[in-house]
Amino acid sequence: MAEIVNLRRARKDKARREREVAADANRRQFGRTRTEKTADQDAKRRAERTIEGKRLDRD
Repeated sequence: MAEIVNLRRARKDKARREREVAADANRRQFGRTRTEKTADQDAKRRAERTIEGKRLDRD
């Protein structure tokens, strides 16, 4: 005898699995570690200080 399946629950479970797969792919593609983010912020700050130090005043 076949198992009785609630179709609403089956659809929701399938959609949840598909969202999890998509989320995992996005994490791999777009995710960055805290170390990478911190390194980028530090590089940006250094570049801004360098540019600001070379800026000419218009007085």
